[in-house]
Amino acid sequence: MAVPLPDARQLSDEVLEALRLRAVRGCELGLSEIDVAEVLGVSRETVSRWWSAYACAGLEALPQERSGRPVGSGRTLSDEQGAHLQQLIDENSPAALGIAAPLWSRRAVRELIRKEFGIEVPVRTVGEYLKRWGYTAKRPRRHANDQEPAEVQAWLHDEYPLIETMARQDDAEIHWCDETGVAADEHPRCGYARQGQAATMEVPDRHIRVNVISTVSNTGEVHFLTYSGTMNAARFIAFLGQLLRETAKKVFLIADRLSAHDCPAVWDWVGRHRDRIELFLLPRRSPELNPDEYLNNDLKGNVHAAGLPNNKTELGARVQAFLDKLLQLPEHVMSYFQHPCVQYAAGS
Repeated sequence: MAVPLPDARQLSDEVLEALRLRAVRGCELGLSEIDVAEVLGVSRETVSRWWSAYACAGLEALPQERSGRPVGSGRTLSDEQGAHLQQLIDENSPAALGIAAPLWSRRAVRELIRKEFGIEVPVRTVGEYLKRWGYTAKRPRRHANDQEPAEVQAWLHDEYPLIETMARQDDAEIHWCDETGVAADEHPRCGYARQGQAATMEVPDRHIRVNVISTVSNTGEVHFLTYSGTMNAARFIAFLGQLLRETAKKVFLIADRLSAHDCPAVWDWVGRHRDRIELFLLPRRSPELNPDEYLNNDLKGNVHAAGLPNNKTELGARVQAFLDKLLQLPEHVMSYFQHPCVQYAAGS
């Protein structure tokens, strides 16, 4: 049973100030705005407003005014209103009703309630309504390939500690590299649907995709390049050249065993630039050991948060805007290394 939280509108100014600081700290650590809102007992929109203000201008910019309706005002949903909302959800996508969301999430249903009845309902309360109405959150299943446990253990206990030691000796930076494709017709988050039914969403007519190769470091650095087509040795080498132009120290680069990374052309190029870069390969089928994977997840979630892009230009602009923003948020990048699977790479 969920622990009940007091209405934030009843809290003192001092307590609200503490909540604001905890909210931005949680966002810095990589927690989603929804998770922070759930823990603190405020709306996701409030956390988003606090985080946006802090990200733009620091702690002094945090809003101090209270938001939301006064306690006791407004009204809850009647049975008739609930039935009307369920019919709309069952028969329409969010986009068909003018709501900027690809799936029926709690946030999308909250906007539907506001649009239909002019009632502001906390996101947490929306979740309770959905549960009461028989909706459950659906998330796509992921299939993980089998790993070789001995190979993973050797990496964690022997190989990576040795890489750290060599990096310190060479005064080098360790960067983690990966590629991802962001498609306009994909959405990594869950949406609500009736029990036994799949969550569905409307997608663009054509398959629209933007590919990204990036690196992250546990000091908060990000380097990236968008590209079209399939990653190959030539594109990978071009990115490595860009990486060396953007960095001053020697780079120890860690990547997976994609054929574009592990091929004679790449090893030959790295060998000719050994004074600036060395390449190391992760264990096979171990994406969870790569901190850059968590940037990929963050990217996809943010690009699609306001609905699916309609064309490649819009998709590319969203990808670029998110990655440009990351350049100014090193602590957020460092938070990727706090995931339990990659804390071994977080450094001291």
